[in-house]
Amino acid sequence: MGTATTQLCLRLRSDDTVGVMIGALPTGAELIVGDLVVNLRNDVPAGHKVALVDVSAGDQVRKYGQVIGVATRPIRAGEHVHTHNLAFADFGRDYAFGQDLRDAKGAPMGPSATFKGIVRADGQVATRNYIGILTSVNCSATVARMVAGQFGEGSELLAAYPNVDGVVALTHGSGCGMVGAGEGFELLRRTLSGYARHPNFAALLVIGLGCEVNQVRALTEGFDLAKSTPLLPMTIQDMGGTRATVRAATARIHELAGEVNNVARTEVPARELVLGLECGGSDAYSGISANPALGVAADLLVQQGGTAVLGETPEIYGAEHLLTRRATSREVGERLVERIEWWERYVKSCGASLDNNPSPGNKEGGLTTILEKSLGAVAKGGSSPLMAVYEYAERVSAKGFVFMDTPGYDPVSVTGMVAGGANVVCFTTGRGSVFGSKPAPCLKLATNTDVYRRMSEDMDLNCGTIVDGTRRVEEVGREIFELVLAVASGQRTKSEELGFGDEEFTPWQLGAVL
Repeated sequence: MGTATTQLCLRLRSDDTVGVMIGALPTGAELIVGDLVVNLRNDVPAGHKVALVDVSAGDQVRKYGQVIGVATRPIRAGEHVHTHNLAFADFGRDYAFGQDLRDAKGAPMGPSATFKGIVRADGQVATRNYIGILTSVNCSATVARMVAGQFGEGSELLAAYPNVDGVVALTHGSGCGMVGAGEGFELLRRTLSGYARHPNFAALLVIGLGCEVNQVRALTEGFDLAKSTPLLPMTIQDMGGTRATVRAATARIHELAGEVNNVARTEVPARELVLGLECGGSDAYSGISANPALGVAADLLVQQGGTAVLGETPEIYGAEHLLTRRATSREVGERLVERIEWWERYVKSCGASLDNNPSPGNKEGGLTTILEKSLGAVAKGGSSPLMAVYEYAERVSAKGFVFMDTPGYDPVSVTGMVAGGANVVCFTTGRGSVFGSKPAPCLKLATNTDVYRRMSEDMDLNCGTIVDGTRRVEEVGREIFELVLAVASGQRTKSEELGFGDEEFTPWQLGAVL
């Protein structure tokens, strides 16, 4: 007979057919889960699922009180449940637009929160103070990096101007070999324009080659910048080549540095924050610890009048009905459903399925289907009303909890949110993603204590204490909120200390490469 073990398996809802293992246990171990006593029929790794009741082939399997797939064969209580006996299957969802709106009140209102931000001349509030270099095309990427390289960590410029956070070159792989109109072209333009307008950029250089489809002059004319933001467009061909462009751009940055340095942080209300909510390298603990704790922090920010942005449309698939029920209008809910339907058509045209989303790392961490992954991912959105749904990189103007249509791939998703105005990002991870998002600071939240200990130089907060049973979701959520305020006030994140954020700028590419 196995040894009785308690607190090593969680049944998240009373009608769940599976539980989540907190630690790995061998065949024969006895689990006590509420009123159930279950003997393991297989070795089950930490974070993976175990059947708590018998399930017939073809029956739906539930976790979080929701459908995560169907059994591909009979499953007996005590069996390990994963890819060998559980599969994705689409199912009908009741979108019930706005039905749960009365309950979508978020966190109780607390005292007014503030942070020390930088108020720009046009009234926008920055959390960082960068000089930005944008590129119109991949052909100018190396030159842009050469210029930024003159002002790296420890350079004389940063030493002489302590209020300048750095010079960042954001390069990409597009801008030519594309149709100069249509969805793909407009998406790139919208993304670059969003970064140009970002309050964390105090001054901008835009470098192009000169003969690309995405012409520098037309691009910069569409930026709609405040008159107080210096903008210098240049092309390598007009400047006389690589070295001449680097010399001219470097000289201009030296001229701008004193002006950019002339800022002071002042106390501003938390409602000026736009918080991007991201998860990557997820595991089975993501939906139990870091994601719901981040949802609490998002609710706290919304209660302060701020904005929280949830994205990754392929990673809310199968859980979107939990958001439509919180939509403030049928129009908002239907706009979300329309984006889901677009993704269904898009992946089908590529010969894929939205269930192709879970990565090998996700599955090793215990996630089996996109439905299961989505139910954990959507927890980042807290419980506040859904105010608006935005297209990728569209400027976010609404206050409160909003959704942006982005891919699930982390760099592409966060790029869209920052283009939309996110001035702080929180990134939850269970497998151990490394990431940054200049010009917006990015906080890394570990879902389990093991990854926090192994990657302590990359992780800002251990949310694994929730799984360990030493802290509550609400307590960790409030700590995340306070940490967001501190980072918005200038405290550097682990990813900033490591220098992440330049290479992670990745606009979503759609359309033919010609």
